[in-house]
This record gives sequence, structure tokens and C-alpha cells, in this order.
Amino acid sequence: MPLANVVLAGSQRPSKIAMLGSRLLVSAILIPAFAGLCILDHRLGEEAWILLGVCIALTVRCCYEMCDLLRVRNLSPQWWITSVCSGTLVACLWWGRLSGQNLPGCESLLALAKPMFAFGMMVLGLFCWEAARFQSPGNSLENLGAHLLIIVYSGLLLTLTAQLRWVAGPEAGYFTLASLIICVKLGDVGAYTFGKLWGKKKMSPILSPGKTWMGALGAIVGSVLGAVLWLQFGITLFSSEWAAPAMHWCLAYGIILAMAGMVGDLSESLIKRDAGQKDAAKLMPGFGGLLDLLDSILFAGPIAYLLWMILPLATWLSE
Repeated sequence: MPLANVVLAGSQRPSKIAMLGSRLLVSAILIPAFAGLCILDHRLGEEAWILLGVCIALTVRCCYEMCDLLRVRNLSPQWWITSVCSGTLVACLWWGRLSGQNLPGCESLLALAKPMFAFGMMVLGLFCWEAARFQSPGNSLENLGAHLLIIVYSGLLLTLTAQLRWVAGPEAGYFTLASLIICVKLGDVGAYTFGKLWGKKKMSPILSPGKTWMGALGAIVGSVLGAVLWLQFGITLFSSEWAAPAMHWCLAYGIILAMAGMVGDLSESLIKRDAGQKDAAKLMPGFGGLLDLLDSILFAGPIAYLLWMILPLATWLSE
């Protein structure tokens, strides 16, 4: 091997070690901090004011990163517009909570009426905004589309995900939310592990060259493992009287969320690749931006909400 290649290989190895170390350090900080906030919020009551603050902070940061990503070609989205609209969507979900719509199961769809109505009003407002500032053909439709994409991705998907807090009853809010996070993130770990150890055949070589079919298998294995462990044994952390869901429903939950998480990861890759960027931002060492951390959760969150409504996972509601 030429000396230059040896030097290059040696120089790349520390960077990979440093990246892994950064990921572990950031995870060691974020996971306990988030878990602590969830425990505190659970003890403070079903209104979930801490979760509201966390969701608004997340959506505002996601809007910032999305606006920064989409400032290419003829796109010039405004951060303040998308932040106000996305934050309003999240706040409207809590407005529904305060209106007494705390019903679990399919009835919890009623709480989404206010955010959906607000979203419709935002679409009308954005049309009016673009019409009022129109000067010449060339970018009005592009900016309108960019604003709507950011609001949907950063605000609407997060709003639907936050509804997991009440879908199975307020007392089980963080059991359902944790099921999403555990399944998706263990799926990410499984995908990374299997892909690095045995991944050869690329799953999407143009859109996301690092993803392999073996990594996809690892995502399913990790997500299913998380679903089974959490839904079967984590339930005792909330109530000793609740019965765990049937094993086959746990397996189905893990498999579906694994696939949803992978599609979410590829969806964010689509946005980044089309914008010519590798990471959404340089916020967290080893991870990139907040969008890079939440991409699979934002996509899988509404799917998890749907599964908790249609599958017999919340056994305590039928007791």
C-alpha cells in the first residue's frame, strides 16, 4: 500500500473514534435529561406543561434548521413565519386538552380538531402573505411550498406525535411515548450495528449511500426487541395491575415502527440531498442537527399514534 494511503487511513480512524465518542457523550447527556423531564412532567399531572415547552422548543429549532436547509435555488422561507405557525399548531393541541377532551382511544381524535382547523387557517394566511408581497413571477409558489413543507414537517408531525401523551389515557402517557422512542432508537442502533458488521448491498445508493439491506434488517430486529421488552416489562413501571399486550401485537408494533423510522430517515435524506447538504445543522457533535436526531421519530410518531388507536395495545382501557 502506498505511504499516502497508509497516512490517509490512519488519519480517518481517529475521526471515526472521535465521532463515536461524541455520540456516546451526547447520548449520555440527552437521554437522562429527557427521562428526568418526562418523570417530572408525569408527576405534575396530565396537563403536561413541561412537554408543551419541550415540543415548542423542538419545533422552533426544527423550523430554523429547515429554513436554513431550504434556502437554495429560488427558496427563501422565513423562520419567524414557520416558527409561529408550527408553535401555534402544538399549542392548539394543548388547548384541546384544556377543553376537557381527555378521552382515550379513537375519541382522542377530537383533540386534533383545533390543530387541524388552525392548519387550514395557516394555509389561507400563507396564500394571502405571498399575494401581498408578489412582485414578479418566479418564486411565490416555491416559497409557499417551502413554508408549507416546513410547517407540516416541523409542526404538524410533532403535534400528531405529542398526541401519544393521551391516546391511551393520561396515566399511561409516557408509557406510550416511550414505546415510540425506544422502538425507533433501538431500530437506529440495530441498523447501524448490522450495517457496519455485515452490510454490503446498498438499499438506496444515490439517496443514502450508507444504508444497506442488512442495516434494514438490523433496524427491524432492534425495534422489535425494544417493543417486546418495553411493552411486556416496562408496563410494570406504571401499574402492577395492567396486563401487557399480546406478544404478536408487540411484534407487529415493532416491525411497523421500524419500517416507518427507516422511511423517515430516508425522507430527511431526500430533503438534505436535494438541498446539497450532508447534515441538517452542526448542533450536536456526532449527530448533526436536531432534524438528524428526530427524523425517524417525526415520521414514526403519527404511525405509532394510529397503532395505539387501532391495535389492542392499551389493555387497561378494556378492563
